[in-house]
Amino acid sequence: MLVLLHLALSLDIQHPWVRAILLAHLGVFLVWQPLWRGETKLSSKHVAGILAVSLVALIWLNWWVLAFWLGGLFSLVGGRVFAFSSRWQRMYYLLMMAYLLAVLLLFVAPQMFGIPMFEEAAHGVFSLVLLIPLLVMAALPVEPESSNETQAVDFFYVLLLFLLLALLVLGSLASMLLGRMAYFPALLRTLTILAVALFALGILWSPRMGFAGLQASFSRYVLSIGTPLEEWLKKIAAAAKQEHTPVAFIERATAYLVEMPSIVGMAWLCEEGHGNLGVSSLHRVELVEEDLVLTLFSRQAISPTVLLHMRLLAQVLGHFYQAKRREQHLREITRQQTIYETGARLTHDLKNMLQSLFALTSVAQHDAAKAQPILKNQLPILTQRIESLLTKLKAPGEGDEESLVPLENWWEGVRQRHQHRGVEWTWEGGSGEEQAAMLRNCKLIPAPLFDCVLDNLFENACNKRLNEPNIRIEVRLKPEPLHIEVVDTGSAVPDNIARNLLRTVVPSENGLGVGMYQAARWAQQLGYRLSLKSNRAGSVIFEFVAAND
Repeated sequence: MLVLLHLALSLDIQHPWVRAILLAHLGVFLVWQPLWRGETKLSSKHVAGILAVSLVALIWLNWWVLAFWLGGLFSLVGGRVFAFSSRWQRMYYLLMMAYLLAVLLLFVAPQMFGIPMFEEAAHGVFSLVLLIPLLVMAALPVEPESSNETQAVDFFYVLLLFLLLALLVLGSLASMLLGRMAYFPALLRTLTILAVALFALGILWSPRMGFAGLQASFSRYVLSIGTPLEEWLKKIAAAAKQEHTPVAFIERATAYLVEMPSIVGMAWLCEEGHGNLGVSSLHRVELVEEDLVLTLFSRQAISPTVLLHMRLLAQVLGHFYQAKRREQHLREITRQQTIYETGARLTHDLKNMLQSLFALTSVAQHDAAKAQPILKNQLPILTQRIESLLTKLKAPGEGDEESLVPLENWWEGVRQRHQHRGVEWTWEGGSGEEQAAMLRNCKLIPAPLFDCVLDNLFENACNKRLNEPNIRIEVRLKPEPLHIEVVDTGSAVPDNIARNLLRTVVPSENGLGVGMYQAARWAQQLGYRLSLKSNRAGSVIFEFVAAND
C-alpha cells in the first residue's frame, strides 16, 4: 500500500498513470484497512459508497485531497499503534506514522501551498530520504496480528490525531501568511506552539497542587460513549439484590441491556437455560464470559469504542451471574449441611433415647414394682421426644427453637429420667423456697438442645464408669446466670482427643465420635457454649453456658 502511494507521489499529479496507481493503492488499502474484519461481507450499499467516494476523489484529484487522505491514513495508524503488545509490530506502525507524516509535511504541504522554489528540492528528498523508512519496515520481522488487535481502532483517538495534524498543517499556512515567513520557520513555529499547548494540557490533565485535573471531568463522558453505562450498572445492582436465582437475574439484566440505544435484540445461553429478547439483525457480536454466552444485535455496524463498552458490560454481567451461581451453590451446600447435621444430631438423640429406654426395661426386668412409677413418669417424656424427632426429620433445620420449656420443668424431667443412673444433682444459689422461686422465674430454654447435651455427657460418663466403677458423676445447675456443669471423678480425657474435642469429629471407642461435636455445633447455633472446663484426673468438668455469659 505504501509503495504504491510512494510511486504515485513520485510522478507528477497530472501524470496519466497517477490515478490508476492511486486506484490500486485504494484497493490494497481495503485489504489492509482495520475498520472491518477480513471475513466480513460488505453489503452493496457499502460497496457503492466506497466506489463513489473513490471515483469522486480521483476525478477531482489535487494536493488538498492527497493531504486529507494522508491525514486520514496517519490517524488510522496512530489510533491503533498503542494496542499492540509486540515490540516489532509497534515499531512497524511507528515507522509507518513517521513516513506518512514526513510525506505530508515535506512533500504534499509545500506543493499544496504552492512554493515553487521548494519543488525541486522536495522531489530529491522524497525520492531518496523517504525510501529509508520503507526499507526498514520491509526488513523488520513479521509477526501475525491477533483477532483483537486487528479491530483495535478507537474513533476518538483517530479524530484527535486528525485534528492535531490538520492544526499543524493549517497553522503552518497561517504563520506563513500572517508572519510573512518561509515554510520551514512557519512549520517549526507551529510545532513549538502545539508542543507547549500539549504540555500545558498534560499538566492540567493530571492533578497538580490541589487541582483536581481535567481527567476526572472528562472521563465520565468518555466512559458513556454510545451506552448509558452508569444507569445500567445501577439497574443490574438492584436486580442482583432482588433476584435470588441465576436465571431470574439473567432474564432481568438482559431485559435492561436491550434498552440500550445501540442494541435491538440479544440472545443468551448458559447452563441453566437460554433466552431471546428483541429482534435479530445483520450486525451481531458474540461475547463469552466463562459459561455465559451473549449474542448482541445492533441497528448498525458496531464501532470499536462501542464494542469495548459492550465487552465491559458483558464482563460485569458475567461477574454478577457467577456470583449468583455461587450464592445458589452455597445455599445448596448449606441446605445439605443442615440435613447432615440434623440427621447426625437426631441419630444421637435416638441412640440416647434407646439407651434410656433400655435402662428402663432393665430396671423393669429386675424389679417390676419399683419400675412401675418410673415408667409411668418417663414413657410420656420419651413419647414426646420421639414425636419431636419425627417432626425434625420431616423439616430439617426447623423447629429447633420452638420447643421452649421452663427451666424448672426441664430440670425435674431430666432428674427423673436419669434417677436410676446414680447421678448427684446439685443446685447452686440457695435452697428450699429460694430454689423454687428462682427456678420459676428462670427464662424458657430449648429443651431438645439441653436434652441432647446432657444425654451425650451422661452417656460418656456412664461409659467411663464401666471401666472405672467407683467414679462419681455430678450435675451442677446455677440458674442466674444459667450455668450447667457435668463433673466426673474419673480419668482425664487423653490430650490428643481433648485438643480437638467439641471442634471436630474425634475417634471414639464406642462409635464414630460425632455426638459431642454435633452437640457443641447445635449449642453454638442457638447461642450457647459447650466446653471442657477442666481436664485432670479426678476432676473432669464439662461446662454448658449461654454464649454471652
